[in-house]
Amino acid sequence: MAGTETHYTLPLPSFDKPVKLLIVVAPYYKDIADNLVAGARAVAAACGAEVDLVEVPGALEVPSAIAMAERLAEYDGYVALGCVIRGETTHYDTVCNDSSRAISLLGLQGACIGNGILTVENRAQAEVRADPAGQNKGGGAAAAALHLIALSRKWAGKSKGIGFRA
Repeated sequence: MAGTETHYTLPLPSFDKPVKLLIVVAPYYKDIADNLVAGARAVAAACGAEVDLVEVPGALEVPSAIAMAERLAEYDGYVALGCVIRGETTHYDTVCNDSSRAISLLGLQGACIGNGILTVENRAQAEVRADPAGQNKGGGAAAAALHLIALSRKWAGKSKGIGFRA
């Protein structure tokens, strides 16, 4: 059972310049979203990151909001939060797959995103994963974004060039 496994967690990165994170949350299940946000805020604070928060209607809108912020605002990274609980229709699959795919595509374009959108079978699974004192998936998503920011800063300004070299 996965719940009994132990996992290695990277130590949080440190920064010599301020970090500004945007948490984008879909509060469809408000109590679960609030726990995810609390976990993300705590991890961000542990790294000294400044955090802004915006809410969107659902998980499908999270990547759109991140894409807008990436184009129009000044953030170093993003934390995508929300919860999708399986229902009786295939809508669950569409929301899970499309939100995840869009977040991945934004990441491949260079956005530093931690994906903390829970995709679960039932409320009990969501509650365990969202609990900051439990699995703390909101905190894990913030940590992922912070690690990607650290990598982007490490590699900033480096160019492999294009074309022929003299």
